[in-house]
Amino acid sequence: MRLSRSSGNYSLQSRLLLAFSVLLFVFLGLTGVVLDQAFRDSVEAGAAERMRGQIYLILGEVELADGEFHFFEELPEPRFSQLDSGLYGFISQRALGELWRSDSARALSLTEPEILVRPINEGESRFFTTFSSRGEELFVFQYGILWENGITEYCFTVMEGALPYYLEIRNFRNDLWSWLGGVAALLLLIQALLLRWGLLPLQRMALDLKQIEEGAKNQLDLRYPKELQGVTANLNMLIESERKQQQRYRTTLGDLAHSLKTPLAVISGAMHNLSERGAGAGAVDATLQSVDEQVGRMSQIVTWQLQRAVRTADGSSLGKSVNVAAVLQKVVGALNKVYAEKAVKVIRRCSHDTVFQGDERDLMEILGNVLDNAFKYGASKVDVQVTEPVAGNLRVVIEDDGAGIPRDKQDFVLRRGARADTLAAGEGIGLAIVKDIVSSYKGELNIGESATGGARVSLNLIASPAGGAE
Repeated sequence: MRLSRSSGNYSLQSRLLLAFSVLLFVFLGLTGVVLDQAFRDSVEAGAAERMRGQIYLILGEVELADGEFHFFEELPEPRFSQLDSGLYGFISQRALGELWRSDSARALSLTEPEILVRPINEGESRFFTTFSSRGEELFVFQYGILWENGITEYCFTVMEGALPYYLEIRNFRNDLWSWLGGVAALLLLIQALLLRWGLLPLQRMALDLKQIEEGAKNQLDLRYPKELQGVTANLNMLIESERKQQQRYRTTLGDLAHSLKTPLAVISGAMHNLSERGAGAGAVDATLQSVDEQVGRMSQIVTWQLQRAVRTADGSSLGKSVNVAAVLQKVVGALNKVYAEKAVKVIRRCSHDTVFQGDERDLMEILGNVLDNAFKYGASKVDVQVTEPVAGNLRVVIEDDGAGIPRDKQDFVLRRGARADTLAAGEGIGLAIVKDIVSSYKGELNIGESATGGARVSLNLIASPAGGAE
């Protein structure tokens, strides 16, 4: 699936701010709902308690005589005596219906008058809402009483208009959401400032990268938070590796152009001489021989320069963990097929867990060139030993049982195009490539004599062995 360029055009700060804003609004919204419901329940519970107190007040002033309820004094609550005051009192019995109502309830008509005669047990109380015929919502509190004779049950009811309570709830709700909205705006502002402050290192990194791109800086500063230090270190490593790669390309192209000048000049001169002297057989043979030598030389130069241009810049560049035993198996398997007629016996001493931190192609190039020489010039046996280094270097020692390399030529064979044995086929750049790659990994290449008199090539490379010997 292809992604458009605009799909990655987003701000990390905007994404975090949006995510935190959603979380903040959800949290404050739920908090507001919970507080609103808690206040509503508190108001209704308070109304119920006040109405319970009004019932106790009625009980304290009422007397039952000849089946009728009488009040010897005015009720302490004056609203019971004021018509349509919003506070109404009732006494009823299930069998007889309504027995008394306060003066305030003379004009009150209920949409559900049957609520006054609903059965209620002694000591039982209930709180609910109902409506008057005029649409007024009323809180209702009822309490069951067993009178002094111990036989007759009565229901004492107090009703109060719910509007004042709802107005109180509405005012609280308005204040609550106003305060929560203000708090949300303040928190969003603080959150935006904190995000901007927290993401400043990333913005500084982007600015540093832009300056590196423009050539104003060479690498990223190291004064970054510890969470970014690994990233900046790898970026610096990658930038340095890329610079070395570009420098190597420029150097390689310059070396290639310079190295080809001489062979081209020789070929040009030979062809010029051939045209001047005519097409005699001797001249043609000599010219062809000279051209063939220079073409071989040019092929050798091109091969060397290409090998040097594509190899890893240095051992500190970003590489993978390469299993040394697996690479060694591939190289030895290929060489066994090439030199099948020699039936070379290979002794490998390498842990299966040993790894090389670098480019697998570099390791294969090193082992391939050195082992190819060991197979080519050895008699019948090649010994390969990979040991765990003491200072973080991978040590590889390859020995053969051939004629070896004379001491006076051990440095000579490491030069480009230099060959100790001019009879065998080859271009003389294998060990030079190995030396250059080993040097790029800040390692060492030493040539000596094996115990059997053959060649002994010792390599030290940066690696990270993970296991012991077999």
